[in-house]
Amino acid sequence: MSSERRKDCMQDMAIFMELSDRMHPMMMKELQQGLRRSSFIYPFLGIHVLSIAAMAMEFTGGSVMRSDIAGVMNLSMLLESGPFWNVVLGMCGVIMPLGGLILMGQELEEGNHELLLLTSLNRWAVVKGKFFILWSVSALSFISLLPYVVVRYFIGGVELLQELMCGFSVLGCSAVICAGAIGASAFGNIGARIGVMLLFLGTAFVSTIIPLSASAMITRTMHEALFQVFFNLNGLAAIFCFVVLGLTVARSRLRLVVHAYEVKPSWLVIGLLVFTPFVVGMCTIMTAGFAGFVGLIGMALVGMYVDVTPKAKKIQTPYQSALPPLPPAPVAAMSPAPREVLESSVEK
Repeated sequence: MSSERRKDCMQDMAIFMELSDRMHPMMMKELQQGLRRSSFIYPFLGIHVLSIAAMAMEFTGGSVMRSDIAGVMNLSMLLESGPFWNVVLGMCGVIMPLGGLILMGQELEEGNHELLLLTSLNRWAVVKGKFFILWSVSALSFISLLPYVVVRYFIGGVELLQELMCGFSVLGCSAVICAGAIGASAFGNIGARIGVMLLFLGTAFVSTIIPLSASAMITRTMHEALFQVFFNLNGLAAIFCFVVLGLTVARSRLRLVVHAYEVKPSWLVIGLLVFTPFVVGMCTIMTAGFAGFVGLIGMALVGMYVDVTPKAKKIQTPYQSALPPLPPAPVAAMSPAPREVLESSVEK
């Protein structure tokens, strides 16, 4: 191999460095652990068997229905779209994300979170790394099912728009349940985990169904484009809101120091979960059913800043006087006679 060829290969290797060097350290740590868990391997293998059986059931029985309201986070559309989407929702949207119920417990019980926070990582980096890997595992399983979706479109004669919205809805449900499972796993007691998870799911369901139902009723009689815009905006805002709130619950449990005058951060976030449906409902009413997503986005922003890590004040620079500096004092010259007297006194 010539020297120029060798030089080109070394440059290519420098550009395409290892994956572990290019990814965030927290994401790389969770990726190596997540792909080896049995909660990913067995559902990933079983979902293909169930998908083939569901498709055979649809083609023989003709159990696919067309929904009049095709939009993001429309659960009734998912349930009416046939056994295939029921299987995909159950595996990719519910079962695999619920594996996150054990993630934060490992870090808190073993004290790993203290070591992680002593590095350059902050609390957001820890919870976001866990969320992205858990959700990516579910999304990877969903992507492996796309050939079945293509077959259903060309052979089964299903609607393209409905299939696309079903896919986005599955990914959205997966993201919401992933965030809620990670937040609930930060509690040590099993009963507390179940209670927080049920509260999160109930709040997410009520806060999502209110703006979606209102926008569907108001805009269905209008232009189709107007319906799609407002319905999907509400659905995407619901996903964003509850992903942030779920991660905020987990982040609040990683707080190392809580001052005596502060309210416990996890209770603040649980209070947000309780009041979110009321805020979303008020925003939906005040906007005549169109823009309930305003309340969802507002509660997400509140959740991002409700638990702020206290930081010490920066050292203030010393006060700089505006007066000009004083000139140096002149050195007085001594006459020769006093100098001789001084030297003789020192010798004595």
